[in-house]
Amino acid sequence: MTAPSTHDVLGTTVTMPVEIRDARCFVAGFSADAAAVQRAIDSAAPRVGTLRPLRIRPGRAMCMIVFIDYVDGDLGPYNEFGVCFLVEDPQAPPTSPVAAMRKLIRGDARALIHRLPVDGEFTLAAGRGIWGFPKTLAEFDVDHDSATKHGKVRVDGRTAVGLRVRPGIPVPGSAADTVLNAYSQLDGVLRLTPWRLTSTQDTRTRVGGARLTLGQGPIADELRSLRLSRHALMSSSVGRLTMTFENPTVVQRR
Repeated sequence: MTAPSTHDVLGTTVTMPVEIRDARCFVAGFSADAAAVQRAIDSAAPRVGTLRPLRIRPGRAMCMIVFIDYVDGDLGPYNEFGVCFLVEDPQAPPTSPVAAMRKLIRGDARALIHRLPVDGEFTLAAGRGIWGFPKTLAEFDVDHDSATKHGKVRVDGRTAVGLRVRPGIPVPGSAADTVLNAYSQLDGVLRLTPWRLTSTQDTRTRVGGARLTLGQGPIADELRSLRLSRHALMSSSVGRLTMTFENPTVVQRR
C-alpha cells in the first residue's frame, strides 16, 4: 500500500487528502463582462495565459462570491472569502453558451479561485504552499446563523466587500460525492485541485436573493471593473458540508 503523501506547513505535518469535517457557507453568482474577467485572469498570472472564462451568454461570464466558515478540519477553524470565476477546461474546445448553462445547472463547471482572503496564518501557509491558492490575510465579520446570511471582509482595516443572502427554497441534502475541479494561479504556476464534497445539509437556494456591497481597496476596485450584473443570478446557503481537498496537479508553468 502506498503511504499517504504529506506536506510540512510551519513545522506541522499535513497528510493528504485534507479533510473538512464541518463547514458552512453562503454564495451568490453574478454575471460579469467576459473581457474584463479575462483581463483579471491574465493580470493575476502574466504569461501563463491558459484559462478562459466560461461564457454563459455572448460577452458574459460568471463570477461567484462566497463566504465559508471552516468549523472543524485538518487546517483548523478559520473564515474564508472567495472570488471565483467559472472557466473553460483549457484542454477542451470552447463551450457554447447553451452547453455552459448546462454545466452550470449540473454543477460540473470548473472554477478558478481568483481571490481568497482568510483569517488564519496556518491555512494561509497551507493554501499557498500546497495548492497554490492566492490566500491573503483579512478580517471578517460574518453571520451564518441568521435566516439572512451576511458577511463583510476587511483588508488593511478597510471594508472591501459585503454580501447578504436571503433564505431560499430548501433543497434535499446529499451524501453523494461531488467533485469540483478548482484551478489556482500563483507564482507562474497553474494548478488543478479536486475538491470532493462528501455531504451537504440544510441547503437553500433561489434565483436572485443577494445584495453585494463594494467598499475600498484592490478587491473592491477589481469587482467594479468586472461590470457585475446588478442582481445576482442565484444564491445559496449550506448549513453544514463536509469535503476533502486532494493534492494538486500542475497544469502549466510559466
